[in-house]
Amino acid sequence: MHTKLGSSKKMVENLAFSAILSNKEQRNPDFYNWNRVKVRYCDGSSFTGDVKTVNPATNLHFRGARVWLAVMQELLAKGMRNAENAVLSGCSAGGLASLMHCDSFRALLPMGTNVKCLSDAGFFLNTRDVSGAQYIKSYFNDVVTLHGSAKNLPRSCTSRLTPAMCFFPQYVARQIRTPVFVLNAAYDSWQIKNILAPRAADPEGKWQSCQLDIKNCQRSQLKVMQDFRLEFLSAVIGLGRSASRGMFIDSCYTHCQTETQTSWFWQDSPILNRTTIAKAVGDWVYDRNLFQKIDCPYPCNPTCHHRVFTPQDAPPI
Repeated sequence: MHTKLGSSKKMVENLAFSAILSNKEQRNPDFYNWNRVKVRYCDGSSFTGDVKTVNPATNLHFRGARVWLAVMQELLAKGMRNAENAVLSGCSAGGLASLMHCDSFRALLPMGTNVKCLSDAGFFLNTRDVSGAQYIKSYFNDVVTLHGSAKNLPRSCTSRLTPAMCFFPQYVARQIRTPVFVLNAAYDSWQIKNILAPRAADPEGKWQSCQLDIKNCQRSQLKVMQDFRLEFLSAVIGLGRSASRGMFIDSCYTHCQTETQTSWFWQDSPILNRTTIAKAVGDWVYDRNLFQKIDCPYPCNPTCHHRVFTPQDAPPI
């Protein structure tokens, strides 16, 4: 409500388009001449919420699903219904949204349209934190309950599992019928901060220095992070083999790689199998090549751009 993540009143009016949204061929060779739309995010539930009542104390509306539908209807009216190709992408909560809404997005467009979905840093893992608690499971349960998200989550999942579990891609992605590309860092910095070692599990702040800069991590902390990577890879591989699902899992300490030019497509961008993220995604979208690669463990990839944070950066949840 008081930040750009809670109200459009707090958002800047003009936003620079870079990386996957760039209109410059040398920076975005496969998508520079596409119609590109950024859907601003302010609902807190990856556009799944739909609560009829309004909180009288805060005047908060939990209606992300209605926002999503209104935006899609406007885009269809503006010409999206005539698209030959359409890619629904997003990073972080937007990456989760691109999975949750993937098949319904496909259903909005004509049968002949080539539709695909790209999830960047949205594959949040259901695992225990360093204290042994199921913190992120409880957190997602609170989100789903507060926003009334259950009815807007994929029925292929909610028919088998609780709504909170269906906020985790590992239980949803296998049933998605539309082609999906999973782009994620195996040591995703947001997940290390908020899933593996959230403040509630680390009250003394023993993980803070490690979270700010992976080079500061102690050997014991790196061991925990390597185990997290293995569990993350198990969840991704557990989706099963697919002839249409792309995959780029690098071993960088970062979060969101499609919206930053240096990680998307630049002279020193991260590479897997001699391939940049932009090339891997472009080949998959245009059916030139199905990219499915998993990086070796940290610190093996010298092309990684590891994020370095300051204590003033967004604190763990």
